[in-house]
Amino acid sequence: MSQTLLIEIFTEELPPKALAKLGDAFASAIFSGLKAHDFLDDGALATAFATPRRLAVAISNVRATSPDKTMREKVLPVSVALDAEGKATAPLVKKLAALAAQTGAAVITPSDLERAADGKNESLFYRYTAKGVALQHGLQTVLEDTVAMLPIPKVMSYQRQHGHAAGQTVRFVRPAHRLLALHGEHILPLTLLGLDADRLTEGHRFLSQGEIAITDADSYAATLADAGKVIASFTERKEKIRGALLETAADQVLMPEALLDEVAALVEWPVVYTCKFEDEFLSVPQECLILTMQTNQKYFALTDNAGKLRSRFLIVSNLATDARQYIIEGNERVVRPRLSDAKFFFEQDKKKKLAERVPLLANVVYHNKLGDQLQRTERVKALAVVIAKLLGGDVALAERGALLAKADLLTDMVGEFPELQGIMGNYYARHDGEADEVAQAVSEHYQPRFAGDALPATGTGTAVALADKLETLIGIWGIGLQPTGDKDPFALRRHALGILRMLLEKRLPVALSQLLANAARQFAGNPNFKDPGSDVLPFLYDRLRGLLRERGYAQNEIEAVVAQQPDRLDNIIERLDAVQAFAALPEAEALAAANKRITNILKKTEGAGSTVSTELLRDNAEQALFAAMNAIKPDVDAAFANGDFSTALKALAQLRQNVDGFFNDVMVMAGDEQLRNNRLALLSNLHVMLNQVADISKLAA
Repeated sequence: MSQTLLIEIFTEELPPKALAKLGDAFASAIFSGLKAHDFLDDGALATAFATPRRLAVAISNVRATSPDKTMREKVLPVSVALDAEGKATAPLVKKLAALAAQTGAAVITPSDLERAADGKNESLFYRYTAKGVALQHGLQTVLEDTVAMLPIPKVMSYQRQHGHAAGQTVRFVRPAHRLLALHGEHILPLTLLGLDADRLTEGHRFLSQGEIAITDADSYAATLADAGKVIASFTERKEKIRGALLETAADQVLMPEALLDEVAALVEWPVVYTCKFEDEFLSVPQECLILTMQTNQKYFALTDNAGKLRSRFLIVSNLATDARQYIIEGNERVVRPRLSDAKFFFEQDKKKKLAERVPLLANVVYHNKLGDQLQRTERVKALAVVIAKLLGGDVALAERGALLAKADLLTDMVGEFPELQGIMGNYYARHDGEADEVAQAVSEHYQPRFAGDALPATGTGTAVALADKLETLIGIWGIGLQPTGDKDPFALRRHALGILRMLLEKRLPVALSQLLANAARQFAGNPNFKDPGSDVLPFLYDRLRGLLRERGYAQNEIEAVVAQQPDRLDNIIERLDAVQAFAALPEAEALAAANKRITNILKKTEGAGSTVSTELLRDNAEQALFAAMNAIKPDVDAAFANGDFSTALKALAQLRQNVDGFFNDVMVMAGDEQLRNNRLALLSNLHVMLNQVADISKLAA
């Protein structure tokens, strides 16, 4: 009979940052294990539960016994099992006795076996019915395997104090105190982590009293909520917190998903209270206050509609009580020293200008093969100047922005909160009287920090951000620390994507090869450095392919453009859009196939010239193709020069009939060397014309 299965491990407080992952892994592994052992009926579903003190799962439609199965087991090859007279050999007799013991058969004789092909040979097989396994036996194995494979951040070892396993050393994420196992309303006699299963659990540490008996597996969540004051579902608890925060907040509430997850892992019966702090702390940059509240206290900051921080915040308590004022006052008292520290750091940092901190970067090691942070700052500064010139930006601002970019690493605030690097530099630069664009560049040079992050808004910020990321990419790669497999300790993939996004989305008119070469020059004289430009360029093009796929372009469209290894990316999108429009034309497929054929012909005949002699154009088809090419060439060249790639490609569609006629009527590899070379030159010119915008042969099926 199929019923709901419930498994719960009741523990001491689990690590909050790992709870959601542990809960999902626990439920998924048990479900998969039962499915593999054929204990699940159709429509079986797993519901994961995870609270600060329990991991649990309820699975519907679980069989009490797995079904019988017809098994076919290979016994021995015929050459080993039977002698020359066809009688059973000693190995066969021994094997049959073992099989009988294994399957529960009284006796198995050679006549019970079937003879069948086994590859190139013949073997004997035994077919029998394997009886189903009781759930308690199959589940015991599944549970043990599940616990062994959980993604536990750090395993604890402890000794059982009571029960049959008293004195036994147990290893688990936290000490486990109870094991609950029900199939419907029946207890399954399981053991795990030195515990014997029963139907008992415990509720909220303060809001419930003593043991709670679960009548049946289906009533678990409701019983815990009613009698135990515990919301067992992690997702339900998280959404209840989100709703309560929104309902309580009169202003905008900052609710990062990671903070919601962590708070949901800290409470079992969430209640939201409003607290406040003194307005004087609002003189501190709000990023500092928000970060200290979120990171240290797990509080939710409030802002007005313009995003300005309010002097109120929300807390999520694990205790619903009429004496809420004590909870509120306690949290207000706790947050005050944190905010005071932030204010102190800010005021102290302002006493020393960023420019005065720059020489001290010499005391901060960047990498033992690349020097200290001051040396790195000099490299970034020189590179930012070059990039600003290439982009037509303000060289002096770029130089100043790069000089100050890392100075806030030496401030007390960034020392306490490394996440604020760049952000605090912006505030301190403005306090020091630096130009707005310089101050902004100090924070913007880290952008984009992650996938989807905003790009630098200013020209100076863009120049410094490019310089910073190029210096890291080329420098780290140049000392042999390029990404390998899933290992990328210096985030070079992220830096590469940042470079590409800036070039692509900001349409910067600068060549990749020029940027890489200028970055490599900054390491001149470093004996540990080897210019990695030839390796970095393909790496960048691979990342570019991924970026373009995310934008919805087809693989063959991307390859048509990227395969040409374009040195500038400012017109890549226009090229791709033109390729898309061209691919939709009825002539596209034939021209793409012809271009592929031309490419192959020219590869086999290295050194083909480009000058076509009209006197050697003997066949009508080659004359017609040459004339058609000359007729559209001015329009194609003009469109290409103006960046109108779509018009350039569409004009090529007019050549379709002439190209078909050429390949139908003209022998390219003629016996006459002059004719052959002239026809190859014609194809070479056609190849250049067809591939100005993109390699359209990549569109061929």
